[in-house]
Amino acid sequence: MMLRVALAQYQISRPADLASFLAGIEALCTQARGRADLLVLPEYAAMALAGAFVSAPDVQAELAAVVSRTADILDGMKQIAKRQNIWLLGGSLPMQDGSGAIFNRAPLIEPGGKIEFQDKHVMTRFERESWHITQGALPRIFDTPWGKIGIAICYDSEFPSLVRSQVRAGAFAILVPTCTDTLAGFNRVRLSARARAIENQCYVGMSPTIGAAPWSATLDDNQGYAAAFGPVDRGFPDDGVLARGVMNQPGLVFADLDPQRIESVRQTGAVLNHADWPA
Repeated sequence: MMLRVALAQYQISRPADLASFLAGIEALCTQARGRADLLVLPEYAAMALAGAFVSAPDVQAELAAVVSRTADILDGMKQIAKRQNIWLLGGSLPMQDGSGAIFNRAPLIEPGGKIEFQDKHVMTRFERESWHITQGALPRIFDTPWGKIGIAICYDSEFPSLVRSQVRAGAFAILVPTCTDTLAGFNRVRLSARARAIENQCYVGMSPTIGAAPWSATLDDNQGYAAAFGPVDRGFPDDGVLARGVMNQPGLVFADLDPQRIESVRQTGAVLNHADWPA
C-alpha cells in the first residue's frame, strides 16, 4: 500500500500564543489532507513557540519555555491529528524526563491518538554545549499501515550505521526532520539523506525549518528545502530525487512512497546495495 507523505518547508514565525502556534500546524494538516497520509514537520519546530513567552533572544529561556509546555503541545498535536484524520510527525521538541534529563524527541502521532517517540541519538555541538541535551536511545522502527518506517532526526541521518540499523529492522522509509541554520548544514543533511537512500535502497524524506527569526536565539536563521529521495536504479529517477521544493520557500512537498517498489529494486536492481552491504 502506497504511503503518501507531505514534507513541510516550515516557515518559522513568531506566534502570539500556544493556540496560534497550533493553528499554524492545523493549517498545514488541512493543506495535506486528501493528498497525504502523513505530514512531516521539521526538527525543533516547536521551538518557535518560545517567541510567545520570551521577550528577547535567550537560548536558555527559550528552552525552558518550551520544555515547560511540552504536555500542552503534544495534546494539541494529538487533537489536530484526530480532527484532520492524518498521521503527524510533529517535528521534534525538547522533552524532560523524570530525572530532569532533556531529550530531543520526535513524536509520531496516529489519527486515533496513539503517540510514539524517537529520540535523537547524536547531538550537535550546540545541543551538547549550550543545552546539554541527553543522548537518546538507538534508533527504532515504527509499525504503520504502510509498513515499517524509521525516524532519523537531522544529525542522526549523517551516520550510516544508525539508519542501517533501522533498515535492517525492516524500515522501507526513513523520515528526517531537520533544522539547519546554514547552507553548509543543510547540504550535509541533504547529501547524507541521498546517500542513505542509495546504500540502503530505501526512501528518505526530509523536512526543514526555513526563514529568519531575529527574535529567537535558537532559530535565528534557517535554510533548506524539503525533498524525497529513493534508490538510483531501475524504476526510479536517474538522480534518485522523487520530489523537492524551492529553497527557503514555505509550503509542502508531496511524494508517494511505495514499499513494493523498494522490495522490487532490492531483488532486481542493476546493483544490490541493500544485500551487498559489507558485513
